Amino acid sequence: MGFLSSWWIYLIVGIVFAYVLMQSAVFLFKARKKAIALGYTKEQINKTITSSMIFSIAPSLAILIGLVALSKVFGPMIAGLRLGTLGAVTYELPAAINVISGVFNLNIGDTLSPEIIVTALWVMTLGCIPPLFIIPLFFKKMSGKMKEIKQKDQTWNGIMMDALFLGMISAFVGYVVAPITVDSETYISLLAILVLVSSAGLIIVFGLLMKKYKWDWLKNYALPLSMVGAMALAILYASLGVR
Repeated sequence: MGFLSSWWIYLIVGIVFAYVLMQSAVFLFKARKKAIALGYTKEQINKTITSSMIFSIAPSLAILIGLVALSKVFGPMIAGLRLGTLGAVTYELPAAINVISGVFNLNIGDTLSPEIIVTALWVMTLGCIPPLFIIPLFFKKMSGKMKEIKQKDQTWNGIMMDALFLGMISAFVGYVVAPITVDSETYISLLAILVLVSSAGLIIVFGLLMKKYKWDWLKNYALPLSMVGAMALAILYASLGVR
């Protein structure tokens, strides 16, 4: 896996990051210019930029946690490239694990050959391409249909959105409760189930706190805090012998 630290990896990742940062800078400059044209004061604009920067820190913590997990497989540069541009840890890490475990019968902690790493990267890359076409080509039509359904029957719209959410959650629940094989022993991981339940419990607690005490600021911190809390509890459970 030494090639993951090669100079050309740093060069490619550096070029991509430079392009993304340039895009962000251009958009910020144009947005600031447009805001001034609309009559906003420089103080209002600077305050908005500062508050946006502060509130972006909390969601970034969740990305940082995913970066640490993904770095174990691809190294910090490739993992940073994936999560810093287009990828999301919700599918990147499961996709990589499925390739490594399902196709090559290895674990993410094992020494991986370049062929295995490249195969996993191709699967992850192909998995994130469809939204690039679906959103610009079909999102307007899909959102229009959703709006029509909402106008006709508000109840059905709520049911459909809940069904979509539960379907997404069910996919991850299946991933957690699926049997795993370690050293020729197959079992269902109680540790994984406890961590899932713990993270769900934490996010519910945060939701109740927001509802009862009107802590709207907690919205940006609920996800990373629940992830960090669940990871801390995972260490505790593992130290107690749960596997």
